[in-house]
Amino acid sequence: MTGMILDGVLMLLLVAALGYGVRLEKKLSALRAGQQAFATAVTELNTAAGRAEAALASLRASGQETDLLHDRIIKAREVKAQLESLIARAPDGPRPAPQEAPRTAPVAVPVPSSAEDERALRMAALAERIQGMASPGAVRASAPVAGGNNVAAILGALTASRSANQAAKQSLNQTRRTLDEDLFAA
Repeated sequence: MTGMILDGVLMLLLVAALGYGVRLEKKLSALRAGQQAFATAVTELNTAAGRAEAALASLRASGQETDLLHDRIIKAREVKAQLESLIARAPDGPRPAPQEAPRTAPVAVPVPSSAEDERALRMAALAERIQGMASPGAVRASAPVAGGNNVAAILGALTASRSANQAAKQSLNQTRRTLDEDLFAA
């Protein structure tokens, strides 16, 4: 009888060990599945980190290109400002090539007797200078008479200077457009 009791106790212990082994197997299989999921997650994290590093390098390169482009734009604006200041300082009309003035006998300048005579003489002198700029080769024997001829010469010179200014402005605008296209094409 003692043998049977010991056999019964042994069977109970074997059944308990078998139940414990099944439960332990389930936990181990869950642990293996978790380990595989963790390995997959680590691999995906490693891939994402590599893509982030590549994106960061690309962003740095883009930042450097942006800085370079910004510097070019600043330099272009400086050049534009310099060109505008040069154009603003330029004379209104085309200037003739410097040449020696023809030598003539000194002309006696009449002394003005009134304010109107003085004004007429100044207008005549201005018309003479303007006509000298318009046709530098022409030599005048006598001073022009104050009147309509002087006014026509002044108006003609002003019209010529306006057309020269217009041409300069058009050239500046074309240069600006070309500069902008070159900057943003790069």
